[in-house]
Order: sequence, then C-alpha cells, then structure tokens
Amino acid sequence: MNPGGLYLHHAITLRAKEYQRFQRGKAPAVAWVIRYIFPGGMVDHLAMSIGNLELNGFEVHDVEGWREHYARTTQLWHDRLSANRGAAEREVGSVKTRLWTLWLAGSSLGFTHGTLGIFQTLASKRVRGLTGLPPTRADLYR
Repeated sequence: MNPGGLYLHHAITLRAKEYQRFQRGKAPAVAWVIRYIFPGGMVDHLAMSIGNLELNGFEVHDVEGWREHYARTTQLWHDRLSANRGAAEREVGSVKTRLWTLWLAGSSLGFTHGTLGIFQTLASKRVRGLTGLPPTRADLYR
C-alpha cells in the first residue's frame, strides 16, 4: 500500500472480557465459529484490532460500531437462507447450510445482546506530516 493509502478494516469482534475467556479455552462457541464458519480466521477485540493496525504502520482515523445494524442484517440473512434452504443445500450441501443457518441465528443474538461487536475502522498507511484527509468524517464523504 502506498503511503497515505486508505484501508477500511471490517471485523467481527468479541468484548475484551469474552476474548480473554476464549484465550483460556472457556468460550467453546468462539472456537466452533473459527473451526466451521471462518476456518483460518481469528476473532479479536477492538483494542487488539487497533493495536495491530498501529503496530503495522497504519494510522487510525475513524472507528464506527455497527452492532445494532448487524443484529438486523444477520437476522435477515438467516431468514433468507432458511427460505431458500433447498437451493442452498444443492449449492453447498446440507451440513454447510445447517452450519450457516445456526451461525446466522446465533450471531444475530450475539449482536442483539452485545456479546459480539462489529466495527469498521478507517486507517491510512502512516506518513510524516498531515495525511491530506479532511478534518471531519462529514467532509470525507463529500
């Protein structure tokens, strides 16, 4: 990425306390998600995402939480997958369809109850001096 280039990081996260439980092996649902839904992926917490961005030469400009949006979004995805179950099973099989139906229902509850979060973080490759970005988020989208 070029210096000053923008990066939009979109991540499902745990609360820091739940992440610590996962690290101690006391959050089997998280291990299930990593194994069956996002193989090779990792779930972290917001501070870890931001820290990793900074450690890797990025400057964080904005963080926006989308938890309330995703409670509804994952519910709608669940409902649509359920309504099209036959087509999904023909495409990916019954096991994968059941796994994703369960994940979408569970994640909708997680976002609703606040055990899951989802954040969009805008960062740029760090440069010396001013970045050239507008001083406010409103100016960024004009």
